[in-house]
Order: sequence, then C-alpha cells, then structure tokens
Amino acid sequence: MIKVTKYWIGVASLNHVTLGVEGGFSQLCHGKEAPLKRMKPGDWLIYYSPKRELGSKEMCQCFTAIGRVKGSDVYPFAMTETFIPYRKDVDFFPNAKEVPLHAISKLDAWQKYRSSLRYGHFEIDKAFFLVLAEKMGLPMKYENG
Repeated sequence: MIKVTKYWIGVASLNHVTLGVEGGFSQLCHGKEAPLKRMKPGDWLIYYSPKRELGSKEMCQCFTAIGRVKGSDVYPFAMTETFIPYRKDVDFFPNAKEVPLHAISKLDAWQKYRSSLRYGHFEIDKAFFLVLAEKMGLPMKYENG
C-alpha cells in the first residue's frame, strides 16, 4: 500500500499554536477529535493564526507554525476539570518564520482556500504547501524526509 502524504492548514490563535509547538502536539477546532483523525503519520500541518490570543481583538493574520504528524494516536488531555480536548503529536519545525497573510494573499492558490479558514482545519494541495513551506524557511530536505 502506498502512503499518500496530505497537507493541512489548522486555524488557531497564536498563543494556542505556541503551546502546541512547545508541547509537540496539535489541538484543533476547540479540541474536537475528528480533524485530528483525518491527519495521518507523515502528513504536514501549517497553522494560520488570525489573532494573537483567543477572544482578543489583536490581529496576527500570519502562518505561524509548520510540522509533521508523528503518530496515529488521538488522545484526550485534561486541560481543566471541565475541558478535555483531543490532541495528536506533531514534530514542529523549530525555526519556522511567521508569514503574513498579505505576503501570499494575491496568489491564485490562496484564493481557492481563503474561504475555508472558517472551518478551522482543511486540506491544501502540495504545490500551495510548498509555497508556504519555502516562505516559512522549511528546508526541502526536511519536507521529503
């Protein structure tokens, strides 16, 4: 069976992305399990952060992290007694550069994806992933490895 790598964008505030990068995990769509189950080991995830903090008015509007899904396990994690979101392990590229939305907003590829941001998690094609990965400073040897 041939493994097909998929490429994803997840939407989360910068402070939540930072927690995930530091902890080596992804948590999407307010902790839902389903988006994480769609991602398989070896798939790539790029985070877009519309705001600096959830509930804040301070805009970020940047692609803020890039990583590769490490495992297939989706697991619950008790952040508080009443909030137990699901997570999946991701190996984030440690030196990713933030890429402002305006740096890619004129690209035709972005035009077909921009309305998908409201879903919080969606698949993109490899060509668009490679554009973002290059702008974020991901060495292509990392992408292929």
